[in-house]
Amino acid sequence: MNTPNKLTVLRICLVPVFIALFYIYRETYISGIVFTIAALTDTLDGYLARKNDEITVFGKFMDPLADKILVLSALTIFVEQSIISAVSVIIIIFREFIISGFRLMTAQNGVTIAANFWGKLKTVVQLIGILIVLFSNNVPYLNNFLNIGIYTIYASVVLAVISLIVYIKDNVSVVFGGNGEEKLI
Repeated sequence: MNTPNKLTVLRICLVPVFIALFYIYRETYISGIVFTIAALTDTLDGYLARKNDEITVFGKFMDPLADKILVLSALTIFVEQSIISAVSVIIIIFREFIISGFRLMTAQNGVTIAANFWGKLKTVVQLIGILIVLFSNNVPYLNNFLNIGIYTIYASVVLAVISLIVYIKDNVSVVFGGNGEEKLI
């Protein structure tokens, strides 16, 4: 197993640590630090995989899955804590399932569909929003920052919808022929 894949596995393993620390320490700095480390492994594993030409089938599948597990874990905690609306998380989950479905269908024929600009922007905005919430939640003098984090997460929901629309528009011809019939499956 190469280093980028080890980092992806580490990110997945850090999710239960993040969740446990969030509930053990109501002040979320410690869980915020673990979340930050996990999020940074995403940047590092992608960089190393491209730099060292170590892109693998495992990495292509598990890296985005690890990202989804990390982000959706944090967002689910925020719903449970009444920090954000469940509807926003449902929209994000819907988007992720649709895009994952497209990727699975195209992967059957060896076609890899890369993330688009809007999807990458959505991810960055999500991570920033989550980090702001984690580092400002339950800290009275940082209440304004908490609101900024919440609004940032809601902005990422809008970006999720935009990225889904662009993703479908740009890739529907890969999955479906010009007559609307399935092309790959």
